[in-house]
Amino acid sequence: MSEPTVDALLGALSEAAELGAGRVPEDELEAVRRIVASAAERRALSSEHTVVGFFGATGSGKSSLMNALVGEPIATTHVRRPTTSVPLAAVWNPRGASALLDWLQVSDRRIVERPFAEGQDLSLIVLDLPDFDSVALEHRAIAERLAGQVDVLVWVVDPQKYADAVIHRDFIAPLASHAAVTTAVLNQVDRLPEAEVGRVVESLRGLLRRDGLGDVLVLPVSATTGAGVDDLRRVIARFAAERKAASQRLAADIRSVAGRLEAAGVPGRVRAADTQSLERGLAAAANVDAVANAVAGSYRKRAGQVTGWPLTSWVLRLAPDPLRRLHLSPGRDARRDAEVHRTSLPPMSAAQRAQAGTAVRSYADAAAAGLGEGWSAAIHEHAAVALESLPSELDRAVARTDLGARASWWWPLLGALQWLALIAAVLGGVWLLLPVLLPLWGMVAPVIPQVEGTATWLDGWPIPLALLIGGLLLGVVLGVVGAIIGGAVGAARRSRARRRLRKQVGAVAREVVVLPIEGERERAREFAVAIARAQGSRKRTSGVG
Repeated sequence: MSEPTVDALLGALSEAAELGAGRVPEDELEAVRRIVASAAERRALSSEHTVVGFFGATGSGKSSLMNALVGEPIATTHVRRPTTSVPLAAVWNPRGASALLDWLQVSDRRIVERPFAEGQDLSLIVLDLPDFDSVALEHRAIAERLAGQVDVLVWVVDPQKYADAVIHRDFIAPLASHAAVTTAVLNQVDRLPEAEVGRVVESLRGLLRRDGLGDVLVLPVSATTGAGVDDLRRVIARFAAERKAASQRLAADIRSVAGRLEAAGVPGRVRAADTQSLERGLAAAANVDAVANAVAGSYRKRAGQVTGWPLTSWVLRLAPDPLRRLHLSPGRDARRDAEVHRTSLPPMSAAQRAQAGTAVRSYADAAAAGLGEGWSAAIHEHAAVALESLPSELDRAVARTDLGARASWWWPLLGALQWLALIAAVLGGVWLLLPVLLPLWGMVAPVIPQVEGTATWLDGWPIPLALLIGGLLLGVVLGVVGAIIGGAVGAARRSRARRRLRKQVGAVAREVVVLPIEGERERAREFAVAIARAQGSRKRTSGVG
């Protein structure tokens, strides 16, 4: 499988920077922007030339090594040398190199006519740089700047300072990811006993491994005697001949800065229990149980008005309907716009707001698990925004819910029977009064018939009396039956309304809380994938909620 191109790495890094805006520290994003800008500038310049920089501490012999490689003392011709206060460039094949040297801000240039390596026509720039441990801050700044620009890094150390902790901690270790374009030179080995050279080289290799440069080449060299100079020349010539160093350097820069961004983390899995806990908390805050109880109360009240004893059921009409009091409709009303109409539920109490806040923040905590500080803060910011809008959103959810408290088919049936029973009772009562009232008006009193032939205790009862008592008893029985049925059906309607309300509350939870937070988690996942691609990895992130 081929290595990803610099274009692919840069694209992934730019995508990661865009996704990470506001989530990762600004100084890290600024480092990304610098790398992207630097890469664009370097790639717009000469691709033929390979830029090699000699970096080292005071007295490491960089200038002498430069002279030994060039074959002439160019590093001592400038009036301000040999302190190496400004960078010096030795240039082979100068065509097209000027713009590159201008970008490097190197004005002291020497064109070298003799070939760098026998039989090879190489386009090469070798820089002798100021000491990075110089007491002059501007010298160190130049070395640090060019350490971020050259294609190949050559660390030049001497037997006295090769183990200096400052050199390794401040300069070599931060560029450990650039091993592919790095070479270490132990200069001035002529000052060591021959038997000690191998030991010091191995010691230096161990220090470089500790810095993260386990595979870097270490060359023992003496600029004075020429020992190892040809080996160094061959290494540099190989970099120049392959003309891959610039791309390898850019790739290493991209991977390095991408590695610093990776601390954003990967979101963990949000459990179903976390979502259910959120919905339960919001349902409690939305007074779902109170509304469901109002559905049952409204159904019982209206059922009693229709099926109760007509002489007493009118009293129920005087009591307010529990649903109407909340400005809610018993069923879905096509003429009612829930976005305009509101319920008359009391505003969330402090306890209900606390319950909603606890539910939302607990969900946000679960959703932010595994993420870095910036991403976690963004998720909790979404949670805070959601808490501001939840009271009105929950109220609208209740208002648009079909509560299912409509009239039932049995209401008119029982109601009709109630009226028949009342009519029978009234007829019986009037009939009983006729023998008393008609004589007062000079009319003949009718004969009151009796119940006969039933072979029951009703035999001998006056029919009007039976109608009166039977009608009254039937009305009471029908009222009790209606109340029992109304209570049972009301309880069922309460359960159904509770389910529907919780479904609507769940929809609000998903729209207002879950989706924005999941969008942030998806952004974090995409960020992690972009970081992995910027590092040249095809790994996949886990933790889909």
